[in-house]
Amino acid sequence: MATEERPYHFVVFGASGFTGQFVVQEVARQQINPELRGSALPWAVAGRSREKLRQVLEKAAEKLERPTLPDEVGIIICDIINPASLDEMAKQASVVLNCVGPYRFYGEPVVKACIENGASCVDISGEPQYLEEMYWKYHEKAAEKGVYIIGSTGFDSIPADLGVLYTRNKLKGTLTAVESFLTINSGPEGMCIHDGTWKSAIHGFGDQKSLKNLRKQSNMKPVPVVGAKLKRKWPISYCSELCEYSIPFMGSDASVVKRTQRFLYENLQETPFPWLFSFGYFSKQGPTQKQMDDASFIFTFFGQGYSQDHTTKDGKPNIKICTQVKGPEPGYVATPIAMVQAAVTLLKDTSELPKGGGVFTPGAAFSKTKLIERLNQCGIEFSVISSSEV
Repeated sequence: MATEERPYHFVVFGASGFTGQFVVQEVARQQINPELRGSALPWAVAGRSREKLRQVLEKAAEKLERPTLPDEVGIIICDIINPASLDEMAKQASVVLNCVGPYRFYGEPVVKACIENGASCVDISGEPQYLEEMYWKYHEKAAEKGVYIIGSTGFDSIPADLGVLYTRNKLKGTLTAVESFLTINSGPEGMCIHDGTWKSAIHGFGDQKSLKNLRKQSNMKPVPVVGAKLKRKWPISYCSELCEYSIPFMGSDASVVKRTQRFLYENLQETPFPWLFSFGYFSKQGPTQKQMDDASFIFTFFGQGYSQDHTTKDGKPNIKICTQVKGPEPGYVATPIAMVQAAVTLLKDTSELPKGGGVFTPGAAFSKTKLIERLNQCGIEFSVISSSEV
């Protein structure tokens, strides 16, 4: 709850950035959500320029036809290079929605400020090295403070991470392997990605050496493999179920899902399973509204395992399942929806979160919550396509 000392449920940091402006619009939509209406959802935007922040609020007000919106939202002036200003921002928030990337360069000061000042934080990073480094550096500190630091709560990597858990939960037995395929659909005007998103991706992909060293230093034991191990497909393979060719998906999804599987195995004794991810124009201006309106994504998951009356000792897996996660344009429509619903879930489902706080993946943090239900209501839809015994 908001208090006099901590007046805002949410603070959107980097609200005047390209992605941040869409997160602002999505938070504003949540003010009319029946689940939150009673609390009035006090919130603020944060960044370096009061004028730009005001312009973002005015643009949101025009788009949502809510002329009073700019006067309903707080404005906090802070800068990533000024730790004291980050501290002041974090002191005023229950949850900080951090939209300032690339996170490899700008994410850690926000994480540090939030932990030291008792605010939870979600971000939309797709940079594995940053995400894993934040876990190793800050998990215990966040747990001591009782706050939640949850990375990759946008298109990277909520559809993939929660899609795998959804597939596991819907299989009537023990899931032992999952293969997923991502299809991005564009309209007649094609697709476009903002230059800032591209830079974040490049830095994430380009830091593989540091990521390998980080994982080597962690000296963690591999989780056990249950059932048949999936064969890696490289570089191009044909999916007979979808009748399409695919290439490996180079985002953070595999890293995030692997961390989720480890957490669930080590903390909740849930069976881990192998998985594969496959992937079926950049500008300073980003995509047009028409391009965003016409675009969509589909994640298809093919799972296999053992029915309730079979075990791994009975031979090959005897049950299969196909699920899907569908949603709107991934970068600037689905990402704000996923990020804001993750923040809402932090506020509303406190008793279903991992006890004590810490640094988590979305799947580790939200596996017991109502986040999938909320996403379904907001246009990111989870469904079972088929399920059958072999």
